[in-house]
Amino acid sequence: MIVHEHQAVLLAKAVDGLNVRADGIYVDGTFGRGGHSRRILQLLGVRGRLIALDRDPDAITAGQVLQDPRFTLLHARFGELERVLAAQGIKRVDGILLDLGVSSPQLDDAARGFSFRFDAPLDMRMDNSRGMSAAQWLAQADESEIREVLKDYGEERFAKQIAAAIVAARSQGGIGSTRQLAALVAHAVPAREPRQDPATRTFQALRIHLNQELEELSLVLTQSLALLNPGARLAVISFHSLEDRIVKRFMREAAAGASVPRRLPLRAHEMPRPLLQLIGRAQRADDAEVAANPRARSATLRVAQRTAQAQAS
Repeated sequence: MIVHEHQAVLLAKAVDGLNVRADGIYVDGTFGRGGHSRRILQLLGVRGRLIALDRDPDAITAGQVLQDPRFTLLHARFGELERVLAAQGIKRVDGILLDLGVSSPQLDDAARGFSFRFDAPLDMRMDNSRGMSAAQWLAQADESEIREVLKDYGEERFAKQIAAAIVAARSQGGIGSTRQLAALVAHAVPAREPRQDPATRTFQALRIHLNQELEELSLVLTQSLALLNPGARLAVISFHSLEDRIVKRFMREAAAGASVPRRLPLRAHEMPRPLLQLIGRAQRADDAEVAANPRARSATLRVAQRTAQAQAS
């Protein structure tokens, strides 16, 4: 395995947002190379505990060097969080941190096929031990399905032209490498956005679809309401508008409380209470962090706290 340097984005802001208690139980749902986990462990006392998850086998291998009796690293998707914690005998936690999207090591490892900067097999799986690669999916998907994926997950306005070009290429041997796909998209797109490669949106869309990233995000957000203790924090770092839109809507709706018919005769204490309280505004990296780590430029951090409303045991 090639080891690539990785700088955790919004490291201080995200962990500070968790308001870590020395004896608390915390979850890092996206271990990556352990930047956030290490900082959380620095704040935990001897009775504290950190459960970290990652779906990428390379991240699990890299995390084996972090030997700490308070720390458990598991190969799992964060959409499985409720089941994973139950298997560890944990019903409630004091904070959950999610750093969404693809990591720098995944992007920088040509063999993973996430980036058109390198010519490599077109893979794009975050867990490359299972599932269908991007090349395999493009070889069998209907043109209409490809078009919808590019439109919905890449917000690609030339989705129709790109999908047609992909299907046409299948009769000439298919698309097996990142550079093949990038060149095909560049030829199919009639207009280019300033300072952006024409293949950017296509690669994003395929990655999100293959890894079911938005579906996994929706699952873990819903589960978090049952898993967080009253007063516990949920901190989420997103990197594009599709992710941030889901996080923002989820937190706002949970903070607004359930709606009831206007004329329903309820006393004040009978009104549904909000499940979350928003903590501050969305945060972004400052100029110094962006200069040190350009990937931080698009990062948005949102934090919410579980309210004291009674939870099912």
